[in-house]
Order: sequence, then C-alpha cells, then structure tokens
Amino acid sequence: MKANKVARDYYGILGVSQDATQDEIKRAYRKLARQLHPDVNPNEEARFKEVTAAYEVLSNPEKRRVVDLGGDPLDSGGGGRPGGDPFSGFGLGDIMDAFFGASTGGGRGPRSRVQPGSDALIRLDMTLEECAAGATRELTVDTAILCDRCHGAGTQNNSKPVQCDTCHGRGEVQSVQRSFLGQVVTSRPCPVCRGYGEVIPDPCQQCAGDGRTRSRRTISVNIPAGVAEGMRVRLAGQGEVGPGGGPAGDLYVEVEEHPHEIFERDGADLHCIVQIPMTTAALGATLPLKTLDGEEELQIDPGTQPNTQLVMTGRGMPKLRSTGRVDGRGDLHVHLEVLVPTKLDAAQSALLRDLAEMRGENEPSLSHNGKGGGGLFSRLRASRGHR
Repeated sequence: MKANKVARDYYGILGVSQDATQDEIKRAYRKLARQLHPDVNPNEEARFKEVTAAYEVLSNPEKRRVVDLGGDPLDSGGGGRPGGDPFSGFGLGDIMDAFFGASTGGGRGPRSRVQPGSDALIRLDMTLEECAAGATRELTVDTAILCDRCHGAGTQNNSKPVQCDTCHGRGEVQSVQRSFLGQVVTSRPCPVCRGYGEVIPDPCQQCAGDGRTRSRRTISVNIPAGVAEGMRVRLAGQGEVGPGGGPAGDLYVEVEEHPHEIFERDGADLHCIVQIPMTTAALGATLPLKTLDGEEELQIDPGTQPNTQLVMTGRGMPKLRSTGRVDGRGDLHVHLEVLVPTKLDAAQSALLRDLAEMRGENEPSLSHNGKGGGGLFSRLRASRGHR
C-alpha cells in the first residue's frame, strides 16, 4: 500500500476560499503570476509552477470536484492508469474500501523501498563586489549520500530482502469491524515492513538498511555576476540521496549579500551620497569617485544645488535575467549633499559678508507662488493641524 499523503491545498496556494467563483480564482492566479513569473522574479520559479498547477486544477470542474472530495488529481499514483483503481490517487479508494470492503477496489500493493531524495539548501555570504563580478566558491555540505558498502540495497554482503510474513508481500494489513453500515474493512500499512512488503533480515551494518549514509563533502559552485540577496543557484542532483539509494534531490545555494559601506543597491542600480563643501557647489570641481570599476572622475558643475543627483550610466550592477544571462548594467546614482559651514572665524565671516554685499544678498527675498500666498499658507496650516 502506498504511504498516505496529505492532499495539496490548492485553494491555499492561490489564496482563495473553497467557495470561490471561477472569476475569483482567475483573478487570484493572474495577480500571483504577475508577481512570481521567472522573468520578473527568478527566485520564485518553483512557486510560479506550483501556482500554475493549482490554477489548472481549480479551473477544471472535474479536477476541482476531486479536490473538494479530499483528493489530489495531480498525484502520480492516481487512477490515470488503465485497469487501476481510479480513486487510489486521492483517497476515495480508502472510502470505498471502508464501505464495501477491499474486494471493490483491490489492494494497491507494496510501496517501493527506493524513494527520491529531498532538496537541500545552503546559504552563501557574498560582498557587493562579489555579486557584481560573480565568484567560484568551494562549499562544504552535509547531506545523505549513497552507501558505498551496499550501494543502496540496504543488505549485508550478498543477502536479499525476503517477503514479509505479516502482510505476505502486500505491504498492507486489513481489519474487519461491524457497524451500522454493515461489515467495514479498512486497510493500513503493515507495521512490520512499513508498507514495503518485504523485510531485510541482514541489514547493511554501515547504513542500517537505509541504503544511504550522511557525509560531509566539498563541492564547487559558480555564482553568476549580478546575483542579489535571496537569489538561489540550483545544483541538480547535489541534494539528499533518497531512501534505498533513490535519486538525489537538488542543492540550492541562496545568496546573502552583505550591506556595503558606500553603495546602496536597488536592483541593478547603485546609489551613494557624496558630500561637497558649499564653495565646491558654487565654483564646480572634478572629484575622484570610487566605483565598482575603479576610481573615476565626477564632474561637479558650477552652481550645483543641494540634493542634485548625478547619474553615471552603466556603472551599476550587471542585469541578471532569469535565464542566467547578463543583459547590460544598471546605473550609479550620485546624490550630492552640500555642506553649509556651522562655525566661521572672523576673517571667514568677513569674506562671506563682502560676498553677500557684492551679490546683493544682504536682505532676504520673498518668492511669489502665483496664488497670492494663499496656497502656501494653506499647506503650512494644514501640515500643522490648523482648521
């Protein structure tokens, strides 16, 4: 008998209630698909596929009916096989067995000892410079690997598994009870062989019959240029080996990007703040600026105002597409912060007074807003809570 599985919550995957209409299901799917599409969010490809599968199920009336009955129409063990139990994939076979006995559907047979392995996840710390250039790292991982003594068989030397005496190879045992419905026959996995239909009398001493052992090993991973916080690199077949020497899952390397002391990242664009003296903003200058490509010249024009933003095209991060290909680079946004002196000596104060007198700046000037002042004062009063 196959191991019992919990049916997937397709309604929960789409975030809708069980009585949702088809229009509500379609709207929910479209919203999630826009957020999770690999071209928009390459980190969520697996979830995008899960959401798409859920929509395909719930948009099909027959498949949705199966879900509402507690089943999973996408279960690979379902009744799509000719001659098989059409309800075995989603639990209705158990209900039929409970009401009418096993003779209506027959047993489902023992489950395979060989099962696929699980995926594994490891996090990798990277600097902004490493994310920009890409890197090759040697990682130490601790996963289940194929037992090198029994090669997945789980047996010692040349011994073989034998049929279970309790279930006689069926992998399940049945019990009969009487109720107001009549005779009720229920099936459950054999407690001796755990549903395999066979036992290993002489298990491998190294893996205790599991067909796999845990081991620490070193693997090399290539991180492409342009990766960002939370992105994952998939290494196929480098995850956990499955029970009985089953195929290994995948290993995902998730990037954890350290904050940079100068640059702040926004996708492929970088931002930094450059503080300049008041005199430099007025007179202009050419300043050295450290970028990811080395030191470059930053041109400050005369008369530069506070909060001016200069854009250095193509000096940001590589643009990494969902295919893993780099398509151009972002920009570097330089935010200029003009520093006004707070302490002046007598000579400096005198120079500034002379400059102000030469420019006619001794008296403040009021700027007209074109609305007689009413618009500005209304905004000021509103911001202060006046009625």
